[in-house]
Amino acid sequence: MNRNNTQQVSVSDAATRHACPASCQGTLAKLTGLGLLALAAAAGVFATTSSAAEEAKTSDASPLYGVTLPKGYRQWQLIAPAIEAEPLNELRVVLGNAKAIQAYDQGTLPFPDGTILTKLAWKHVQSPEFAPASIPGAATTVQVMVKDSKKYTATGGWGFGRFVDGKPVDLAQHQTCFACHQTLVKNHDYVFTRLAR
Repeated sequence: MNRNNTQQVSVSDAATRHACPASCQGTLAKLTGLGLLALAAAAGVFATTSSAAEEAKTSDASPLYGVTLPKGYRQWQLIAPAIEAEPLNELRVVLGNAKAIQAYDQGTLPFPDGTILTKLAWKHVQSPEFAPASIPGAATTVQVMVKDSKKYTATGGWGFGRFVDGKPVDLAQHQTCFACHQTLVKNHDYVFTRLAR
């Protein structure tokens, strides 16, 4: 769960998303002379290719790691809250599955395989009812760390996922996750969050 800005999501423009790949454009030009039947068949192939590409773009798994939002994570136990200062200006809470909670309770490091940590983040805003209080505003990200020492050997045993509106963010953002954890919290099994007691 990276401390870097998690709100920037790369979005291709509509023309780029729906354009035929360059390799298909030459084929389409050749088929034009074969008549309407050939053109219709080619259009069917292009539609299938475009559909598969769109399906890959809308995958629920994070790029690089294949991490998804865990089912029922909002019902998990609280590990700790946090306030992130500017420029992010967020309220955050980290929740953990049963394995995570048990590891925290027992002081187990490294965390066991199957541990999942989920961070929910919101912009923090002033309460309209009680001026000294900050409350959650607009949701920004949900970030997930999954411990699997065999699957994620290159990244300290952890897989990462960042999600905005339920969809994973781009590859470039996922490429920053481990470097930050490795630099700052390698001695705590790459996990920033300590249990709030």
